[in-house]
Amino acid sequence: MPAASPLRLVVATRNANKVREIAPLLGDLAGQLLSLADFPALPEVVEDGATFGANAVKKARAIAALTGLPALADDSGLEVDALGGQPGVRSARYAGAGHDDRANNARLLAELKDVPPAARTARFRCAMALADTADPEGWTLYVREGLCEGVILDAPRGHNGFGYDPLFFYPPLGRTFAELSVAEKNHLSHRARAIAAILPLVRAHLSRRATGG
Repeated sequence: MPAASPLRLVVATRNANKVREIAPLLGDLAGQLLSLADFPALPEVVEDGATFGANAVKKARAIAALTGLPALADDSGLEVDALGGQPGVRSARYAGAGHDDRANNARLLAELKDVPPAARTARFRCAMALADTADPEGWTLYVREGLCEGVILDAPRGHNGFGYDPLFFYPPLGRTFAELSVAEKNHLSHRARAIAAILPLVRAHLSRRATGG
């Protein structure tokens, strides 16, 4: 009898940059990975939660329900201390709906133009959620977070990464996230730390699901 196919895992994003970062962090599970690019007919999940965790849970639950597969979702963004934690959950749309990374970075620089270097502390925060509807007693749900502390520069540096990476300076390495390779970033980023925290739970759940336990 042929071996059963491994259970697929859906990463609840259409952002190819996120998928490229997440896949290596999942190790051998990367071969089981799907993304929303594999489900083009699925509707967008409105991210209207007040926290990264709330948004990650909402996306994971929605995609798990729509696909019938375990879904891993993240919500992440930048928290700037001088701006009271903004842009926070609005990080992707800080410059308004339909705007891109360049516009978001331009607004951030404008908001911080009078803030001295010592007060430009910030962090990237990521909440990662795994949801599955297979449990007859209800939802399976795990949530973990990861943080990475840094400083916002007054001009972008580097050409890698995405989002606020060109402005996010990581003092221990003396470089911005946009000056790091994917491999370097995956050793220390907020997303890497959130995945490291949730990965043992993902592995255990997929194993139970595959064996009917």
